Amino acid sequence: MNGIILLPLVPMRASDSESSEMVSQLLYGELVEILEVREHWLYVKNIADKYTGWVDRKMIKTVADKEFEQLSAAKPEPLYYPLVECDNNDYTEKMYLPGGSKLYSDNEIAMLDSSKSLSFDPIYQIYVNDITGSEIIKVAEAYLNAPYLWGGKSILGMDCSGLVQVVFSICGIQLPRDASQQVERGEVVNFLEEAQAGDLAFFENADGKIIHVGIMINPTQIIHASGWVKIENIDTHGIISSQTGEYTHRLRIIKRLINNI
Repeated sequence: MNGIILLPLVPMRASDSESSEMVSQLLYGELVEILEVREHWLYVKNIADKYTGWVDRKMIKTVADKEFEQLSAAKPEPLYYPLVECDNNDYTEKMYLPGGSKLYSDNEIAMLDSSKSLSFDPIYQIYVNDITGSEIIKVAEAYLNAPYLWGGKSILGMDCSGLVQVVFSICGIQLPRDASQQVERGEVVNFLEEAQAGDLAFFENADGKIIHVGIMINPTQIIHASGWVKIENIDTHGIISSQTGEYTHRLRIIKRLINNI
């Protein structure tokens, strides 16, 4: 049993309760596998990043096997801008989609639900064909000042790994959901002074567990989500708070996922 998200943002929770912790979010157009069904809740796996959580069943459009195969074979484009106003083509309604939403063709969506056929000003859609470090930074900077939200993946609230996942997804690279998973990707950058735009810096706690991630702008600056999405200085010890001048995160390793800038 499978489904698709046809709402802008759907919370994934740790358990089947609206008061349960939000562990992640599902964006418009993302596909899910339904692993367990309860009266009002579905336990689902995000097809893109394999992340699992509980979702209110009203928020998921179930999809027949044939249609799901078609959607799985399709190549939807990620929405480029952080937030875009869309018009419903069949009703006088609007929907605001977050960056990273998966945009299928009108025919692919219409076969599921004609009322979800959306359109928006094409000026807001850019296709990233050449993945470079500078392009990654350009996308990331569009999220500056987004508030920190545990499990969040949008301009209205996001966590550190959510920022990284959404930015790289928009640029055509699908990453796992959590920093502890993302650190498994890419090649090690041996020295901080060799860091390039688009490299990922990972940070550890006192027990050596990866707990934070950010995107390197250059060897001395990083963009990350801590309190809000911001740019701060970094050295071999870690991130230096722009407010207090103190170290806030201890640097563990830098990884490179792309080799051009």
